[in-house]
Parts: sequence; C-alpha cells; structure tokens
Amino acid sequence: MKLRWWIGIGVGAIIGVTIGLFLFFTKQHTSLVLSPLSEVIKEKPLEKYAIEQLLKREFFPTDIFFDAIIATESSYVVRTFHYLVDGKKVTGLAHIPRTTDPAKKFPVVVQFRGYVEKERYTPGEGTKRSAAIFAQHGFLSLAPDFLGYGGSDAPSEDAFEDRFLTYTGGLQLLASVKTLPMADINNIFVWGHSNGGHIALTLATILGKSGYPTTLWAPVTKPFPYSILYYTDEFDDLGKALRKGLANFEKDYDVDLYSMTSYIDRIAVPLQIHQGLADEPVPFTWNDQFVASLKEKGKDIRYFRYEGTDHNMMPSWNTVVGRDISFFTSYMK
Repeated sequence: MKLRWWIGIGVGAIIGVTIGLFLFFTKQHTSLVLSPLSEVIKEKPLEKYAIEQLLKREFFPTDIFFDAIIATESSYVVRTFHYLVDGKKVTGLAHIPRTTDPAKKFPVVVQFRGYVEKERYTPGEGTKRSAAIFAQHGFLSLAPDFLGYGGSDAPSEDAFEDRFLTYTGGLQLLASVKTLPMADINNIFVWGHSNGGHIALTLATILGKSGYPTTLWAPVTKPFPYSILYYTDEFDDLGKALRKGLANFEKDYDVDLYSMTSYIDRIAVPLQIHQGLADEPVPFTWNDQFVASLKEKGKDIRYFRYEGTDHNMMPSWNTVVGRDISFFTSYMK
C-alpha cells in the first residue's frame, strides 16, 4: 500500500510539473504572439495629424510642375500646376507675372480658398480674382485645389482625415515653393479666405517662427470641430453623418490636439485680418474675440472691419486687396 501511495504521489507530481511548465510556456508564447497584434489594434491612424505630431514632421521640397496654359494676359499668364503630397497628386492654379528677364524672381503668395461644393468647383474658385491683381503687381500666386478637387487625386474616405490632409498639402506646397527657379524664396506670403483662413492659421501655428506673413479674409477662427459643426445646417442631412463621425472620432482622439486655437501661442508671423460687419457665414464677433486674444498675447496683427461688407469683401473688395498688397510689400526682404 505504501509503495502504491508513493508511486501515486510521484506520478501526480510529474503531471503537476508537466502541466505547470505547459501553462508557463504557453503563456509566454501567447504573450509574444499577441503583443505585436495588440499594438496594431491600438494604432490610431489619425494621430499623425495632431498638431504636436505635425510639429515633428519635416516637409522636404519636391518639384512643382506647371501644366497647361489657361490664359495669357498682358501682365501675367495663368497655368495649372501640380505637386505630390505623400504620393498623391494635388493640382492648382498659378498666376505668373510676365517678364522679358529669364532670371527674374517673383515674391510668392500661396492662396488657400474657402469651402466650395465639389459639384460647382472650378480651379481658381475663390482665389483667381485676387490672384490676378497680385500678379499684376509682380507676385506669383499659387492656389491649390486640394484633394478631390480639380485634377487632384481622390480625397480620403474619412471626412476628418480629408480635412487634415489640407494641412499636410499646404505645408508641402510651402516647402516646395523653394524648387521654383522663378520664386523669390526670401519673400513668401500666405493668403486665406474663410475655411482657407482656418487652414492658413493652422499652418502658422505649426510653422511657428518659420512661418510667413499672412493675410486673411473673414477667417474661420473658432476651435475645431465647432469650426465645421457650425455649418452643418447647410448639409443635405443637416450634419447627421458628420456628427456621427465626430462621435466616433472623439472615442479615440482628443479634439483639442487638432485645433489651432489650442496653439495660438506659437503664432509668430505678422497677421492681417479683414472682416465684414455684414458677413453671415463668419460672424464678426468671432474675429473680434480672436484678435483680442492675439493682442493680449502681444502678437503682431492688423485688424480691419468693414461696415456693410459681406463674406466676400463686397463692396470693400478693392480696398481689401490694396491693403493686402501694401501688407506684402511692407514685409518684403
């Protein structure tokens, strides 16, 4: 009996040790297999567009290609152009001053338009009128279409990534201006209207001291995502899909990290803002408050308010454009 008892204990011990070793090594193996997988699952694809992440990214100059000639005027030529952003083609419209001097270099104005429905968009929509005046005064204007517009490649299927791609597209274009033989790279300026003003301000926060003097027409200066939610009553579904997408976005991301208003301390470039007091899409109180906050921080800013003037600066358009040319000229190096 005693012998059987001891044999039972020995067998039980062996089985116990075997099971224990099996479980131990199984756990280790499972850990090794699942750990990388869990990291992939936790990856946040839009995290790279947070302003803090874009601050760390370097945009290297790439070629800007001029394509078809659209129009030839006495003082400038209008041409389409394209460049690449992360392998995707972005097209745009250029207004190039005419000269008989092949070595002539022109100061550059990069122009960001406001929102336009894709169905009625044509290259230069929202920028070509001011671009013509700038070109007449010797400035080379470059106005990107953005992904999904003009001859550009398709946009992202994610509405929020599509928006963030305007930031990377703008940063890439500003970096690539330096490749143009006709560009005076010591004199680069930024212009933005409405939502394009929001884009321009976002780029100013990202670039900081490396940014460019910027003039804005009725810029959208409310924080993201309110800056787009405000306009959802204009959508066919009154913004239902966008709000649903935002709810999903906020499950994984902190919206404050994507809003330029969280980083206005970084703005280090001269700003000029024009605001019509009869503007419906952008209430003048937005920019009254925004400018006040910038002045409190000691920022270099000029602010003009126009009585009876709408979102497109009518009927003060000529005055506004004239002040822009004076602004650019005053910061020429």
